[in-house]
Amino acid sequence: MKKIIAVSGSNAGDSNLNKEILQIAEETGYLIAKKGGILVCGGLGGIMEASAKGAKKGGGTTVGLLPWKKESANPYIDIPIATGLGFFRNNIIINCADCVISICGRWGTLNEVAMAMGLGKKTVVIAASRGVSELLSQKEVLKTFKKKPIVAYSAEEAVSLAFLNGVNS
Repeated sequence: MKKIIAVSGSNAGDSNLNKEILQIAEETGYLIAKKGGILVCGGLGGIMEASAKGAKKGGGTTVGLLPWKKESANPYIDIPIATGLGFFRNNIIINCADCVISICGRWGTLNEVAMAMGLGKKTVVIAASRGVSELLSQKEVLKTFKKKPIVAYSAEEAVSLAFLNGVNS
């Protein structure tokens, strides 16, 4: 069975997004595909679109769990699933994933990371990717939590950790 890796992160329009952060997301998607994984995300723009674009470049399969309409899927989504659930779709994204990789992000990403951690899912945050992912990679913040996400410093490290058996949050 193929691993399903969720990529969580900012939608288009987040002022934290820049070319460098989007490149990290694209490389993450590419590496997921090259390792034979299936990328699942919220199906919209920003980090979701960049990671799906990378997965397509790597010959992978992408699934977008959309808040409302199928037509809102970014052009790199192979399987658009209109949930009609708005942000409650995050529950489906996290529950179907074997691992969650967080890049940048705002409240929706924080919700997905918190849910993944609460469910005991392997959760990787990419440090220096701005937003909540960067916040959750800081030692001062992490010391307040019993369960902690795994901190990665590159797309390559994040994807390697996602596929590594026996490493959990």
